[in-house]
Amino acid sequence: MGHVTGINESAVSAWMVEHVGARAPLQFTLVAGGRSNLTFLVEDASGARFALRRPPTSHVLPTAHDMVREHTIISALFPQGVPVARPLGLCVDVEVNERPFYVMEFVEGAILRDRAQAEATFDLATRATIGEELATTLAGLHDVDVVKAGLGELGRHEGYIERQLKRWRTQYEQMSVEGVNHHGIVEAVGDQLMARVPTQQRVSVVHGDYRLDNVVLDERGAVRAILDWEICTLGDPMADLGVLLCYWSERSDATAALLGAAPTTADGFATRQQVLSSYAAHSDLDVSEVNYYQAFGYWKLACILQGVYARYRAGATAGDQGSVDEFPAHIAMLAQTARETLEG
Repeated sequence: MGHVTGINESAVSAWMVEHVGARAPLQFTLVAGGRSNLTFLVEDASGARFALRRPPTSHVLPTAHDMVREHTIISALFPQGVPVARPLGLCVDVEVNERPFYVMEFVEGAILRDRAQAEATFDLATRATIGEELATTLAGLHDVDVVKAGLGELGRHEGYIERQLKRWRTQYEQMSVEGVNHHGIVEAVGDQLMARVPTQQRVSVVHGDYRLDNVVLDERGAVRAILDWEICTLGDPMADLGVLLCYWSERSDATAALLGAAPTTADGFATRQQVLSSYAAHSDLDVSEVNYYQAFGYWKLACILQGVYARYRAGATAGDQGSVDEFPAHIAMLAQTARETLEG
C-alpha cells in the first residue's frame, strides 16, 4: 500500500474503525485536490465507501478551510432534507492526522464538468430535467430556517453583498499586475454594483459556489448531493442564484469559450431563463433583481481570475506562459459582461 500524501494511514484507519465503523484495511485515494480542501475516497475491507475531507497540505490560513465549520453545516442541513452527504464523524485531534478532518458518506453519481461528459452520461430527455432539479434544490436550501436549523451563528445576517464587494475589490486591487489595468473597467463596474445593492429579502444559507460541477446527480438527473461547502455562510440567497445563472452557459454567450465547453451547452439543457423560472416557481422570493446578482457573479469571477493571473505572473520564470496570456482579455470580457448584465 503506497503512501498517500495528507493521510496518516495507520492512525486515520484506526480512527475510522473506531468512530465510523469502517472495516480494516482501508484504501485511500485522492479524488479532489488543489488549493482548496482535499477530498479522499476511502474504501474499506467490506467494500463500503466513505469520503474524507481535510485542509490542503500546503500552508494556508486555517480559517478558510475550517473542517469543523463544514461538518457543522452539513450536519445541520442533512436532517432538513437538503441533499448533502450524510456526515459520519469529525476528528479534531491533530495527533491523528496533523489537521482536523471529517468523514461522510461517499455519494455515487455523476459530476458534470464539460459538454462531452454531459452528452455521454445523460440522454436528451434527462438533460432537459437537470436545470429544474438544480433550481428546485437551490430554492429548498434557501427555504431552510437558519435559526431552527442551528446555523444562526454561522455568519452575519445582513450586508452580505456589500461585504463581498469590498472583499473582492480589495483582493483585485492587491493583485494588480504592472502594465495590465483593463482601463479601469473592473473598478467602474465595482462602483456601479456598490451604488445599487438590492435590499436583502431574507437571511439564507448561501452556498457561495452553487453550480453544476459542485453537485452529484443520480441517473435521472436529480441532485443527490451538493458538494464543496467551504465558502458557505449566511446572506442573500439571490447571490447563489446569480452564480448558478453565470455558470449556466448558453452556446451564444460571449463568455462561453472562456468558461470552457460547459456541460449546459450540450443539446437538451434548459435555458438560463428556464432555470430562473424554475427557481421562481419553487420560491416565494422576488427574482426581479436577478440581473444584478448575475452581474455580481461575473464581476467576482473577473476579480478571482485577476488573482490567479497575478500569482502566475509573480511565480513566472522561464515556464510556459501560453496558458495565461489570454487572462487579461478574459478579465476585461468578464467585467464587460457584468456591465452589460447589470444594464440589461
